Amino acid sequence: MLFVGIDVAKNEHECFIMDSDGTVFKNGFSFPNNRNGFDALFKAVMDCSIPLDKIKVGLESTGHYSFNLAGFLKQSGFKVITFNPLQVNLYRKAVSLRKTKTDKNDARFIAEMLVSENSQSYSPVSYHISELKSLTRHRFRLIGYRSRLKIQISRLFDVVFPEIASIVWSVNQSSVYALALQLPNPAAIAACNLTKLTNILSKGSNGRYGKDKATEIRELAKKSIGSNSPAMAFELQQTIRLIQNVSLEIDILEEKIIAMMKEINSPIMQIKGISYTLAAMILAEIGDISNFATPSKLLAFAGCEPSTYQSGKFTANNTPMVKRGSAYLRYAILTAAKLVAIKCPAFTAYLHKKQDEGKHYFVALSHTGKKLVRVIFHLLKTNAAFNNAI
Repeated sequence: MLFVGIDVAKNEHECFIMDSDGTVFKNGFSFPNNRNGFDALFKAVMDCSIPLDKIKVGLESTGHYSFNLAGFLKQSGFKVITFNPLQVNLYRKAVSLRKTKTDKNDARFIAEMLVSENSQSYSPVSYHISELKSLTRHRFRLIGYRSRLKIQISRLFDVVFPEIASIVWSVNQSSVYALALQLPNPAAIAACNLTKLTNILSKGSNGRYGKDKATEIRELAKKSIGSNSPAMAFELQQTIRLIQNVSLEIDILEEKIIAMMKEINSPIMQIKGISYTLAAMILAEIGDISNFATPSKLLAFAGCEPSTYQSGKFTANNTPMVKRGSAYLRYAILTAAKLVAIKCPAFTAYLHKKQDEGKHYFVALSHTGKKLVRVIFHLLKTNAAFNNAI
């Protein structure tokens, strides 16, 4: 067998090639992150005169830096193993007491880890799952960006018109946005004609706010301590427009995700409370379910398993969640658990059972998430139907 360890970087990758007898073919071979570099890597491996089915290539999971390289290697016919950077870091510490970390050494460590019989190549995921992973992570980042913008809106209203928060359920509701886009400070609201103000609020709230609310807001504006700064007003209006634009893009993105999920028709959609977008994130992060032999391994990949601490006769009972797996999958599982515990009687009963045992709500919710992982594992493995009532 030939083992190829690659330390991935942004502009240049480091490669180490050895066989199962410990013979080193390439030590400290660098190649750029471009087509010429990939071709040079392929030639260097092929020059070792080992059949493709006898070659394993390992690299760290380093986000987008390894995406194109891993795709090239798989298309070229190599068996590709992706290691968690934490594994490589722990291996480095285990084999040397020296506090030295170099790209060349990391490539060698990855090649040595490939020698282990436990390292198995990942099954290639389907086109739909690969596309869903890109779309769901993009959606996750967009929602995070929109949330940060909404926090800015709260900050701006605290300066521009702090009193309005006391008479609306949220400063981030559509009617408040409609008001601020036309009348961005207390002076403008106080000077506005009552009929015009009523029309703005009525249209922005789909008829829920009328003349009474307009009168209340205008009276508050007359006595407001808020700033009438043109710069602050401009920032408020621009931030609202950014939120609206991002929300529109999220809607378009979700339509694309939903269309793909309808094509996949996954059995986990049978579980009440799991929406198309949550199901898409769960499927995308899991990838090929055959990579996981047991539910506990899937749980570990999600980082939802409890940590273990035992020394001598002492064994810790209340240990925290490890949180060392996929942050995206963990977010999707815990969010889904909260919704499923509301919509699905089986999970509602399970959550209440854990709470009756004296567990805090969030601890009970984490147990519900673990149960959900076991159910998802079974559904994906067997493609069986799920009865929400059991």
